[in-house]
Amino acid sequence: MKQILDDNTLIDRFLEGDINAFDMIVDKYKRKIFLTAYKILGNYEDANDITQEVVIKMYNELKNFRRESSMYTWLYRITTNLSLNEIKRKKIRNFLDIDNLEDFFFRDDKQSPELNFRENELSNKLNEAIQKLPEKQRTVFVLRYYDGLSYEEISEILGTSVGALKANYFHAVNKLAKELKNVL
Repeated sequence: MKQILDDNTLIDRFLEGDINAFDMIVDKYKRKIFLTAYKILGNYEDANDITQEVVIKMYNELKNFRRESSMYTWLYRITTNLSLNEIKRKKIRNFLDIDNLEDFFFRDDKQSPELNFRENELSNKLNEAIQKLPEKQRTVFVLRYYDGLSYEEISEILGTSVGALKANYFHAVNKLAKELKNVL
């Protein structure tokens, strides 16, 4: 049976050379990291890559973690920033990739037969609608709705005022409601 230790104890043990303490931190947060990245990126492979990047960054930067915020907040900030950077990289790569023009003009927008169940359809429509949101609104929505973070925690992660976050969340919810109006 694994002993449950608080984050500060695990950090101290890792910094003293106990690699098992690092593994315990990773085990504690990797699911949350992955889910946050997935909701922002909407792609399993990209979210998996970001999760690995966060773990590597955590390993390399844990010695610099000042403990002014919780480990949870620090990792969410890293995850969110890396995810948003990935979106920007993809936008630039797609803009410069001429081969994607063929995909754009000749793609097949039909849904696969496996998605016949109403629940899956609604889930897919919601995910599609979330991906259409502007980056800031999408990020705030994911952190608030899916991860259950308070506006204060999100403010700490994103370095934005609580008022701006509330406005972004309000606009995100309204846009999602309009987008999903015909599905419900």
